[in-house]
Amino acid sequence: MSHPHPELPSPPKLPRGGLRVVGLGGLGEVGRNMTVFEFGGKLLIVDCGVLFPEDNQPGVDLILPDFGPIADRLDDVVALVLTHGHEDHIGAVPYLLRRRADIPILGSQLTLALIEAKLKEHRIRPFTMAVKEGQTEQLGPFSCEFIAVNHSIPDALAVAIRTEAGLVLHTGDFKMDQLPLDGRITDLNAFARLGDEGVDLFCVDSTNAEVPGFTAPERDIGPVLEQLFGRAERRIIVASFASHVHRVQQVLHAADAHGRKVALVGRSMVRNMGIAADLGYLDVPPGVLIDLKQIDDLPEDRVVLMCTGSQGEPMAALSRMANRDHRISINAGDTVVLASSLIPGNENAVFRVVNGLVRLGAQVVHQQSAKIHVSGHASAGELLYCYNILKPRNVMPVHGEYRHMVANRDLAIKTGVPAERVVVAEDGVVVDLVDGKASIVGAVPVGYVYVDGSSVGEITEADLKDRLILGEEGFISIFVAVDSVTGKVVSGPEFNARGFIGEGDDRFSGIKAKVTQALNEAAVGSVDTHQLQQVVRRTVGTWVSQRHRRRPMIVPVVVTA
Repeated sequence: MSHPHPELPSPPKLPRGGLRVVGLGGLGEVGRNMTVFEFGGKLLIVDCGVLFPEDNQPGVDLILPDFGPIADRLDDVVALVLTHGHEDHIGAVPYLLRRRADIPILGSQLTLALIEAKLKEHRIRPFTMAVKEGQTEQLGPFSCEFIAVNHSIPDALAVAIRTEAGLVLHTGDFKMDQLPLDGRITDLNAFARLGDEGVDLFCVDSTNAEVPGFTAPERDIGPVLEQLFGRAERRIIVASFASHVHRVQQVLHAADAHGRKVALVGRSMVRNMGIAADLGYLDVPPGVLIDLKQIDDLPEDRVVLMCTGSQGEPMAALSRMANRDHRISINAGDTVVLASSLIPGNENAVFRVVNGLVRLGAQVVHQQSAKIHVSGHASAGELLYCYNILKPRNVMPVHGEYRHMVANRDLAIKTGVPAERVVVAEDGVVVDLVDGKASIVGAVPVGYVYVDGSSVGEITEADLKDRLILGEEGFISIFVAVDSVTGKVVSGPEFNARGFIGEGDDRFSGIKAKVTQALNEAAVGSVDTHQLQQVVRRTVGTWVSQRHRRRPMIVPVVVTA
């Protein structure tokens, strides 16, 4: 997939003293966030995350940002700054460090602990630097100040980037929860100070820009969980993101209050919560957390399972439970809580899991039936506050689908930012900040980079199209032998089909003679097996389309005898 603006030219050389901003992911989608800043011949990267596949991407494990535009400039990268520890912001770091392992990584304590554990699995030992809010680091020509922001994971940071071209504030993911569970609020004093200094470009989270008002506080979830735990008669299974420390904390407290024990299910959940507990971000009540092996020794009304799979991921614990492919079986009377919001594009996968759980007799509670999750992103009211505090000269909405970024643009304009100074850019679109004005100057080709098993970037859009055809339409293979001199058919055609209509060889009785006739008519002069294969493909394809109104994959094999 190339960039969505083929009308844009290749970007010109960056003017002296200008700052260039290119999103390699996360602009026009919720996931694989990665923004590259260029100044003075050096590059600074903010975030490097993954996107999870949808139903129309069968077999794909992860989708990475496209590193192509900077592949030959990795030596110019002065650092990688990570705003927080969610997969859509850190998941692609191992794949970037495979290309250059010594890129310095900066982030908060929890963020670095999560990425270091991930990199250890990839056998990569990174060079990391832990930073805190209020800290400033000089990274080549970029002076980076780190600012506390509130999100659905502890220790999130915004970053203020200063160069000779001006001041950029990149929020990362944030909201303005005034009653956060960890007491760490978004530092609006720092925002106001930056506003007084003058923000030349505001790169701001757009995910909830369409949502009016303010995002509800995390504390609202605690009482709902308490009620659910009080009503549940058998086991409780709670699914959330493996990095949602706040939600796990609330589950631990609710379980403790109702005399239940909690077992963590899923490798990433166990790893991440172990890290959070070791660093003091997760307060585990004494005796509440148990090993998964111990649940068989407890009555069902004393068990809570905290697992992954709230987005319907096929290999996550909850999906496997719904498919009866997990050591934990779902029984009638179990209560399953999906403690997360639906990421756009995941709806079908999530409700497929929900239906599977209900079919097994579970009571399923999700965001549409109870308030068991609040967003980690600022709604329109919070964004308006930020615009009025910062009074940015230019705005570039980030992190969101196109509709989210447009809604964010409209909010900026309402607060007085000139429309011509709000830049809505998608992946690959190049934005230059020159003489205090941000504008689109061109685009670089970027696409989806698919991780499929051990292969990275080898699967193409054409491969995915073939997989979809195979899954939806089936395939037909045709074997024919022709005379090596005359090209006339001497054996076949023999048909073999899978996932196609009907049974037995009589399915193709009406087409065999047509294939033979078409090949004999094409056998003039020298024998070209490739050309003859195309004849077979066209003949069979036309017949299948007219007779059955299907478009299966057709694989002709023509050999000489």
